[in-house]
Amino acid sequence: QVQLVESGGGLVQAGGSLRLSCRTSGRTLSSYGMAWFRQAPGKEEREFVALCTWSGRTTYYADSVKGRFTISRDNAKNTVYLQMNSLKPDDTAVYYCAADSKRGILTLPHLYEYWGQGTQVTVSS
Repeated sequence: QVQLVESGGGLVQAGGSLRLSCRTSGRTLSSYGMAWFRQAPGKEEREFVALCTWSGRTTYYADSVKGRFTISRDNAKNTVYLQMNSLKPDDTAVYYCAADSKRGILTLPHLYEYWGQGTQVTVSS
């Protein structure tokens, strides 16, 4: 069993930056691929944002955030980060951290077994 707790969300002006953190407990972080998803207001589905494989060697980003967001992990601290720069109003959403032990590039929400409770990010224009 893995527990995930996100933090770092908040209100920021367009063009600003935020860093989200996802702290895990229960199992060794290095056993899991980690990802960030987001769910915008009024949207039913969670959208893939970024992922980092269990080894940390491979990262993958949605086109909408490529070049602006960076995912990283510190297995010693059992924490995954999402550095978000040049934020836009369209980035406004609840951001969720997810984990799964399956290998590969997993961009669909249903492929992830463990989820955090989410952290709100609001970008004002």
